[in-house]
Amino acid sequence: MGTPDTNRIDREIRTTQRKLEAARQRQMWPLNGPERRAILAAAVGGSAKVVRHKSTTRAEEKGAAIWASAQTRLQAEINALQVERDEAVRRAAAEKAAKKAAKSSGWW
Repeated sequence: MGTPDTNRIDREIRTTQRKLEAARQRQMWPLNGPERRAILAAAVGGSAKVVRHKSTTRAEEKGAAIWASAQTRLQAEINALQVERDEAVRRAAAEKAAKKAAKSSGWW
Protein backbone atom coordinates (compact mmCIF):
# COMPACT_ATOMS: atom_id res chain seq x y z
CA MET A 1 0.00 0.00 0.00
CA GLY A 2 1.44 3.36 -1.01
CA THR A 3 -0.05 6.47 0.44
CA PRO A 4 -3.23 6.29 2.47
CA ASP A 5 -6.42 7.37 0.74
CA THR A 6 -7.41 10.39 2.81
CA ASN A 7 -9.16 12.39 0.08
CA ARG A 8 -12.64 11.79 1.48
CA ILE A 9 -11.61 12.75 5.00
CA ASP A 10 -9.70 15.82 3.77
CA ARG A 11 -12.76 16.96 1.80
CA GLU A 12 -14.99 16.55 4.86
CA ILE A 13 -12.51 18.50 6.99
CA ARG A 14 -12.47 21.37 4.48
CA THR A 15 -16.28 21.39 4.31
CA THR A 16 -16.61 21.44 8.08
CA GLN A 17 -14.04 24.23 8.36
CA ARG A 18 -16.10 26.30 5.90
CA LYS A 19 -19.17 25.59 8.02
CA LEU A 20 -17.32 26.71 11.15
CA GLU A 21 -16.27 29.98 9.52
CA ALA A 22 -19.85 30.57 8.38
CA ALA A 23 -21.13 29.88 11.91
CA ARG A 24 -18.64 32.40 13.30
CA GLN A 25 -20.08 34.93 10.86
CA ARG A 26 -23.59 34.04 12.09
CA GLN A 27 -24.80 32.54 8.83
CA MET A 28 -27.70 30.11 9.08
CA TRP A 29 -26.74 27.48 6.48
CA PRO A 30 -24.23 25.49 8.59
CA LEU A 31 -26.69 24.98 11.44
CA ASN A 32 -28.64 21.74 11.83
CA GLY A 33 -32.43 21.69 12.21
CA PRO A 34 -32.74 21.99 16.00
CA GLU A 35 -30.19 24.81 16.08
CA ARG A 36 -32.05 26.71 13.36
CA ARG A 37 -35.35 26.34 15.19
CA ALA A 38 -33.79 27.52 18.44
CA ILE A 39 -32.23 30.58 16.77
CA LEU A 40 -35.53 31.47 15.12
CA ALA A 41 -37.40 30.96 18.39
CA ALA A 42 -34.97 33.27 20.18
CA ALA A 43 -35.35 35.88 17.43
CA VAL A 44 -39.15 35.68 17.56
CA GLY A 45 -39.14 35.88 21.35
CA GLY A 46 -36.83 38.88 21.24
CA SER A 47 -38.95 40.66 18.64
CA ALA A 48 -42.08 40.11 20.74
CA LYS A 49 -40.28 41.70 23.68
CA VAL A 50 -39.27 44.68 21.52
CA VAL A 51 -42.90 45.25 20.52
CA ARG A 52 -43.87 45.34 24.21
CA HIS A 53 -40.94 47.66 25.03
CA LYS A 54 -39.27 45.13 27.32
CA SER A 55 -35.70 43.94 27.65
CA THR A 56 -34.41 41.42 25.09
CA THR A 57 -31.39 40.35 27.12
CA ARG A 58 -32.53 36.78 27.70
CA ALA A 59 -33.31 36.19 24.02
CA GLU A 60 -29.95 37.65 23.00
CA GLU A 61 -28.12 35.46 25.51
CA LYS A 62 -30.02 32.39 24.30
CA GLY A 63 -29.09 33.17 20.70
CA ALA A 64 -25.44 33.71 21.63
CA ALA A 65 -25.39 30.40 23.51
CA ILE A 66 -26.84 28.56 20.51
CA TRP A 67 -24.22 30.06 18.18
CA ALA A 68 -21.49 29.08 20.63
CA SER A 69 -22.80 25.52 20.88
CA ALA A 70 -22.95 25.25 17.07
CA GLN A 71 -19.33 26.41 16.84
CA THR A 72 -18.34 23.91 19.52
CA ARG A 73 -20.13 21.11 17.66
CA LEU A 74 -18.41 21.96 14.38
CA GLN A 75 -15.00 22.19 16.05
CA ALA A 76 -15.58 18.78 17.64
CA GLU A 77 -16.45 17.36 14.21
CA ILE A 78 -13.21 18.78 12.78
CA ASN A 79 -11.20 17.27 15.63
CA ALA A 80 -12.85 13.87 15.16
CA LEU A 81 -12.15 13.95 11.41
CA GLN A 82 -8.52 14.88 12.02
CA VAL A 83 -8.15 11.98 14.46
CA GLU A 84 -9.70 9.66 11.87
CA ARG A 85 -7.27 10.94 9.22
CA ASP A 86 -4.27 10.48 11.54
CA GLU A 87 -5.42 6.94 12.28
CA ALA A 88 -5.68 6.14 8.55
CA VAL A 89 -2.16 7.45 7.95
CA ARG A 90 -0.82 5.53 10.96
CA ARG A 91 -2.55 2.33 9.81
CA ALA A 92 -1.12 2.69 6.28
CA ALA A 93 2.38 3.25 7.67
CA ALA A 94 2.10 0.15 9.86
CA GLU A 95 0.93 -1.95 6.91
CA LYS A 96 3.78 -0.66 4.76
CA ALA A 97 6.35 -1.39 7.49
CA ALA A 98 4.95 -4.90 8.00
CA LYS A 99 5.03 -5.58 4.28
CA LYS A 100 8.61 -4.34 4.02
CA ALA A 101 9.70 -6.43 7.01
CA ALA A 102 8.10 -9.55 5.57
CA LYS A 103 9.72 -8.96 2.19
CA SER A 104 13.24 -8.28 3.54
CA SER A 105 13.35 -11.33 5.82
CA GLY A 106 12.28 -13.78 3.13
CA TRP A 107 15.42 -13.78 0.97
CA TRP A 108 17.65 -15.92 3.20
